[in-house]
Amino acid sequence: MVLSKIYTRTGDKGYTALIGGERVSKSHLRLECYGTLDELNAFTGKLKILCKKGIGENLDSIQKMLFDVGAILATPKGKEWDNMPNINETHIKELEDEIDKMNCALEPLKNFTIPGENEINAEAHICRTVCRRAERILCRAKENGIDISDSVMIYINRLSDYFFVLSRFATEQSRRQPPAQSPA
Repeated sequence: MVLSKIYTRTGDKGYTALIGGERVSKSHLRLECYGTLDELNAFTGKLKILCKKGIGENLDSIQKMLFDVGAILATPKGKEWDNMPNINETHIKELEDEIDKMNCALEPLKNFTIPGENEINAEAHICRTVCRRAERILCRAKENGIDISDSVMIYINRLSDYFFVLSRFATEQSRRQPPAQSPA
């Protein structure tokens, strides 16, 4: 995609175009879905900056998947194109494998966790809650007749689980780090 001009003035009256050209209100549930995923992508970018080696190494691919989900959601039924991105069982399995890998290093959860143990933990919880909001909006959109695949629904549900486990994993990793040495 090449953007030579950022503003087009075509959305100035509260309408925007979906892929395929259909114009809809900017309050349309479809836009609420992919706008919330865009917000999640921005928070994921911030989380990625905070992460240290060994923590959240797949956040780049998650961000790319969020863009793909956004493209899927911006495409009404019948406007699909060749090589359009899709979410499938392989993507879900990759996320589950990452969750399982982190979870193996953690003690079983015995009580609720409070966000904010450290900066990565707090940001991962923000990602988790924005992801859960996106999931609720996706459900509402599906209930209102917008075609959303089961794979997209599962991926977003699993992604919130990923952010939850990442928050715990980051906390555990920070507890294992030796304290910083003060200069002598």
